[in-house]
Amino acid sequence: MTLELKRVELRKVEIATRMPFRYGIATLTAVPYLIVFADFRIDGKVSRGVAADVLPPKWFTKQPEASIETEIEEMLTVIRSACHAAIGMGPQPSVFRFWQQLYQRQMNEPRLHGLPPLLRHFGVSLVERAAIDATCQRESMTFHEAVRSNHFGIRLDECYSELAGIQPDACLPAEPTVKMQIRHTVGLADPIFDSEIDDTHRLDDGLPQSLQSCIEENGISYFKIKVPAEIEEARSRLRRLAELFEALVPSFRFTLDGNEFFNDPQAFRSFWETLRSDSQLARFIDRGLMVVEQPLHRDVALSDSTRDVFHAWPERPPIIIDESDGESSSLSRALQAGYVGTSHKNCKGVIKGIVNACRLRQLNQQLGAQTYVCTGEDLMNLGPIALLQDLAVGATLGLTHMERNGHHYVAGLQPMPQPIQIATLQRHADLYQSHEALGSVFPTLKIRDGSIDLTSVNRSPFGYGIEVDPEWFDLIERIENR
Repeated sequence: MTLELKRVELRKVEIATRMPFRYGIATLTAVPYLIVFADFRIDGKVSRGVAADVLPPKWFTKQPEASIETEIEEMLTVIRSACHAAIGMGPQPSVFRFWQQLYQRQMNEPRLHGLPPLLRHFGVSLVERAAIDATCQRESMTFHEAVRSNHFGIRLDECYSELAGIQPDACLPAEPTVKMQIRHTVGLADPIFDSEIDDTHRLDDGLPQSLQSCIEENGISYFKIKVPAEIEEARSRLRRLAELFEALVPSFRFTLDGNEFFNDPQAFRSFWETLRSDSQLARFIDRGLMVVEQPLHRDVALSDSTRDVFHAWPERPPIIIDESDGESSSLSRALQAGYVGTSHKNCKGVIKGIVNACRLRQLNQQLGAQTYVCTGEDLMNLGPIALLQDLAVGATLGLTHMERNGHHYVAGLQPMPQPIQIATLQRHADLYQSHEALGSVFPTLKIRDGSIDLTSVNRSPFGYGIEVDPEWFDLIERIENR
């Protein structure tokens, strides 16, 4: 095949959250949702690919002093750069080569020097996703079928020499996940019990607000807990969560997100050992913990000092990277330092996620144990594009639970144009349901017994199965081959 990007439109819609989402050093109440419409020429015929994501401040860069406006403009800068670079590459023989060439061009772009790799490759990931979508649409092929047959031309050995001679289908499940458990985000500002919400802050949109109501209404049993860096605050919050889980959730599992709070690996070790010195929290951790996610700031997370502390700490919990997974070599460095894996998010790259999952699966096969971990994490994904594409990848990787939070912090698809809401309910009735509140009707995620049904996601080319008209969204910029 030949694949060439000819034209891109960047469009957006503004999203307001229904409740504040506090993660790390940021509290999100409003955010742009960016949609990329990309026209590719594939084997001589034009095929459109679509990709989307929110533009969340204080995640790609953890810079307290930078304004939200500056960070959003930086995100748009790396996206524009990736679009221009991709258009300038000319025809490529496969989606893999397209991604590989674009990755290198973006890494070497002088105007982006000084920006972290995680941010630079956010731009690459959006164009990559659009290329994957255009290819699946052109071939009338689902994402899972394309990966299993290696229609994207992925060369695993060019990323990991240990994977020489291995195709993706040897490391990934024969069928995609159909029932995906929601791993519910417990944000740092989220009310835990209904009784904590006073009349001033109580929502009247008919959707669960406290963690208690999310458990009672949606039956969730998997959680991602944002952990404060201050030990007494962390201890108090975790004790209350333990009380709630033990009362309402017979079998609970959770991950703990450190949000890069620690700049010293020894400080994190002391924090962790202090937590475990509390007998109630030790029982809670032993009963439900799966992994600790990115407790160390990216500046030190893969350093020699971190490796030394981890190797001298055999009782450490299983720890994975997230924000440190900004480059194609990040996972290898993390494994050498003593981490047990990484997270997948489409915003960090689909092909990189596939390759990393294959490497971790290979290591587990060699050990005959599930020691190494690839989790599915969230960037406040919203449907029907970003969320469904991310779910399609997670299902193909064989993940059985994924962190999801866009449905909790935003009132379903209410911010989206009406035609999208109607089409989504018709095409993805297994995943969305109609919800009436505040004088309007809009789609919300259909969660039953803590899980969502991905049947229609897995049957669509790349997750979503609706037509999306660019004119429904505000134009930011057109970029084309001149």
